Amino acid sequence: GIFTTGTWEEKSDEISFADFKFSVTHHYLVQEPSEKDGKEELGEDALPLPMQDLLCMKNDFPPRAHCLVRWYVYGLREFVVIAPAANNDAVVSESKCNLLLSSISIALGNTGCQVPVFVQIHHKWRRLYVGECQGPGVRTDFEMVHLRKVPSQYTHLSGLLDIFKTKIGCPLTPLPPVSMAIRLTFVLQDWQQYFWPQQPPDIDALVGGEVGGLEFGKLPFGACEDPISELHLATTWPHLAEGIIVDNDVYSDLDPLQAPQWSVRVRKADNPQCLLGDFLTEFFKLCRRKESTDEILGRSAFDEEGKEVADITHALSKLTEPAPVPIPKLSVTNMVHSAKKKIRKHRGVDESPLNNDVLNTILLFLFPDAADKLADVFENRASTSAGNNPPPENEDYNLFSHFKSAPSDSLTYKLALCLCMINFYHGGVKGVAHLWQEFVLEMRYRWENNYLIPGLANGSPDLRCCLLHQKLQMLNCCIERKKARDEGKRGSMSDRSPGGASGDGAKGGDHSGDNPDKEKEFGKSWESWSDSEEEFFECLSDTEDLKGNGQENGKKGAKESVNLKPEGRLHPHGKLMLLHPGEPLYVPITQEPAPMTEDLLEEQSEVLAKLGTSAEGAHLRARMQSACLLSDMESFKAANPGCCLEDFVRWYSPRDYIEEEVIDEKGNKVIRGELSARMKIPSNMWVEAWETAKPVPARRQKRLFDDTREAEKVLHYLAVQKPADLARHLLPCIIHAAVLKVKEEEAVEDISSVKKIIKQIISHSSKVLRFPSPEDKKLEEIIAQIMSVEAIIARARSLKAKFGVEKCENEEEKEDLQRFVNSLLEQPEVPVVGAGRGPAGSIIHKLFVNAQRVPAVPPLEEELRRSGSQEERRQGVQSEFPPPAGREVILRTSVPRPAPYSKALPQRMYSVLTREDFRLAGAFSADTTFF
Repeated sequence: GIFTTGTWEEKSDEISFADFKFSVTHHYLVQEPSEKDGKEELGEDALPLPMQDLLCMKNDFPPRAHCLVRWYVYGLREFVVIAPAANNDAVVSESKCNLLLSSISIALGNTGCQVPVFVQIHHKWRRLYVGECQGPGVRTDFEMVHLRKVPSQYTHLSGLLDIFKTKIGCPLTPLPPVSMAIRLTFVLQDWQQYFWPQQPPDIDALVGGEVGGLEFGKLPFGACEDPISELHLATTWPHLAEGIIVDNDVYSDLDPLQAPQWSVRVRKADNPQCLLGDFLTEFFKLCRRKESTDEILGRSAFDEEGKEVADITHALSKLTEPAPVPIPKLSVTNMVHSAKKKIRKHRGVDESPLNNDVLNTILLFLFPDAADKLADVFENRASTSAGNNPPPENEDYNLFSHFKSAPSDSLTYKLALCLCMINFYHGGVKGVAHLWQEFVLEMRYRWENNYLIPGLANGSPDLRCCLLHQKLQMLNCCIERKKARDEGKRGSMSDRSPGGASGDGAKGGDHSGDNPDKEKEFGKSWESWSDSEEEFFECLSDTEDLKGNGQENGKKGAKESVNLKPEGRLHPHGKLMLLHPGEPLYVPITQEPAPMTEDLLEEQSEVLAKLGTSAEGAHLRARMQSACLLSDMESFKAANPGCCLEDFVRWYSPRDYIEEEVIDEKGNKVIRGELSARMKIPSNMWVEAWETAKPVPARRQKRLFDDTREAEKVLHYLAVQKPADLARHLLPCIIHAAVLKVKEEEAVEDISSVKKIIKQIISHSSKVLRFPSPEDKKLEEIIAQIMSVEAIIARARSLKAKFGVEKCENEEEKEDLQRFVNSLLEQPEVPVVGAGRGPAGSIIHKLFVNAQRVPAVPPLEEELRRSGSQEERRQGVQSEFPPPAGREVILRTSVPRPAPYSKALPQRMYSVLTREDFRLAGAFSADTTFF
């Protein structure tokens, strides 16, 4: 119909009249109906458009339109409403109402305007309008009656016909036939078909025994209450001639099962309680908490036993004092022992926010390597608890890069889900603080005992992920470096070089290698960096150090470095040879660049920017940025004694070594090379670094990446995080998990509108979450979108259960029911194919029959009870449908008014009877030329 495909727009303005301020609103339909709707029936093109459409029946009961459109005439494609501007003002007095109407009538006559104009009178909640429309020689008056107490003659068709005929006062005998359209609306509220909004939980997977509990790693989903509150069935007789049916105070032919048209709409519960929405909302509330972890759990939760106040003077000695590092068998008991030991001082075990069973289950889910005997069991448990994670190449898996969260199989992602569940089910913010404290202690334990953190990708921190995930990756890098260094000390020195051609390097890798004397400049060797003071590195004399410094340039360096032994070789290059000695060029073992998190990169950028643009600042900036280059040069010199800068450039930056064919003195073609132009610039940083570099293998250089310091920085960063900070870090992971959950649930239901909303959520979240501190309002919008999707899917499942879509055995009927359910979600009103005889109509009929078996009579006023009893008396006591909640009747005809010789003009009256009120709206036309 016109009102389902077109869009209404309005423009408002204000005027002053009769000591009142009025709001003038112009309503108009953007999309016009097809061709001459209504003109064919009347055949009068000279009449105004609203008058032409008074007899049209194509859209008598539009599902969405302004109330005036439904009450008066569907052809009101354009009209003006004049209403008091203030809500507390009202045109109550009859004199002021007549003054307004007469003014409007004069204005329409003077301007020749054919647009209907309405005035809202009495209080706004009554929605009472009167109006007028004028055309050449015709006028239509729009009148309305609104009653609380319904007269008995208005409750049936016979009485309404008498009122209509009396109102038009047609002088002709017999009267022209009256066309009728009738709609009865029935409301179903009590669903006798049992519907459980949530699937029964897996009892074996529950933690803590709460109703609605679930496995860690899985977000809940679905409504806790029925999201569909009512079903409205409209049975319509669209075109009836007078005398075909009987409907009076004692008998009625209006049987809903015999109605030629059925349409259904559902009333959705307002803000139904849904589990996923509750989880997101409660977790988002954590972001606004102000308390620190110490304030929540007790100020001295991390204090050592017997030390109420820590002395800062003991900090350095504590870092340097010798302490054996025990490596006990990793288990749940050892994992939480230190935390329990410290917490027990301030509160009893029973007072802890998390009990041991819940805590142990979470820790084993996060760290499945914590129990050797149960490793396989918990590995399977972790894989199932984490949900069906898509493969890495899947688009859903890569959502973390859009949301800046973490991969769905990572420790950070699992931690976010666990904290979300703890916050909702197990203690709120106290439970979150307790679990975070245990997590930080576990990170400390793994760092001190060289246990890698599971659930993190190898390599440098992934800058596409959230900062907390990057910090954990950084800690894992530190553990990996420390573990490799400690294992290297325990292993044989002859096995340290990884390459097969590194035997010479291995020989030089003993404790008496060529370490320079200027240890302060280059720092300790790798072996000397340890938490234990039981091992030392023995340096050589200054005379040995001078040998390493004598190979700065060309052949001079080659002659002075004959006695130097190569160290730190990985493998021969294969193609390149050293220019001057003519020996094979070996690829050195080099230090890996220091991994960086985004906050460290930002800090480094600020430091470099503060150096300014002066020459000294630029030089200092270049030296700071060339630390890795200097380390690689020293490794290259140690692996290739007698080498020169050209050899290093040929391996390190081949583009900066230009080779060309030339003819020598003997006329032979030879290839000669030289450094590029940028390498020959005076005060070139590469040249300065090469002159400064000493032949030191990577294992005895100053570390580019101080894992001990970086690990302590990460652990401190984790320890000082408040629950609010933690929630801010992990909120992208929770939103990421929620989007994956709704996508998973939508795939089962296959709702096109939900697919579009999910795409909008992903697009919106990608823009909001990429910033470090997104606004709360935008985060609330994302959560509201996810909640709306959850509610739509819950409504779809509720309707599928009510209509028995899954139980239908006929595939064709099943598809029809599925389309019908989807239409109910997306459209305001859906026609029922086949009316009461179709598949959907049969199910709706059964629903009403089941509801009538145990009738629930709502409390009504005495008058409405009398009306209801009269309805039952007319339809029969054993009716399969309840009394209609709404009765709508449209009567229309075309008669000459006001005189027998006047032009025949359309007349229309609309009647609606509900439990709350009764309304009559009439559009009566009169000839202003022949009267």
